[in-house]
Amino acid sequence: MMITHDTRCALDAVVDLLNTAPEGEAPGAPDSLADLAALGEFVRRNDISDVGTLGTGDLSAVRSLRERFAQIFAAGDDRTAAEQLNSLVASAGTTPRLTDHDGYDWHVHYFAPGASVAEHLAADGGMALAFIVVAGERERLRRCEAPDCRHAFVDLSRNRSRRYCDSRTCGNRLHVAAYRARRREAAG
Repeated sequence: MMITHDTRCALDAVVDLLNTAPEGEAPGAPDSLADLAALGEFVRRNDISDVGTLGTGDLSAVRSLRERFAQIFAAGDDRTAAEQLNSLVASAGTTPRLTDHDGYDWHVHYFAPGASVAEHLAADGGMALAFIVVAGERERLRRCEAPDCRHAFVDLSRNRSRRYCDSRTCGNRLHVAAYRARRREAAG
């Protein structure tokens, strides 16, 4: 599956946004997008361009958008995901345009000039997810299979075999636990 640089950046931003949500179902779990400073850091970390001064309305809108993206990841079938994506992209007021900013070659931005950070994320992230659905690859939108982790990720492995958000942490931790369990069982 060929994914352009700007589509990959948009997918990465969607995943990062999803992973700012409180972990698990535990009451009082921390939200990594707790305030404007955290939103500003999210914008910087993901190199989101053309974002003006952030306000409390932006924080609320981005949190609502995070829930909409979570619903798309959890969609039971392509039709449901497509309906959700169509609604999301339409609400963002997309205005596709070619641009070559910040040292990158020509690429497409889907957000309208002057769009809020939530509209920007909805347009570019929504279109990136739409490309995944159009390619028949929605199963690549996954949640980590580690029992204590539900982080989102996009499986871009060639054979669609990725199971964990990060093989160095979640994957390795589960492999080590399974190894130790086998050793204990063998030791009797």
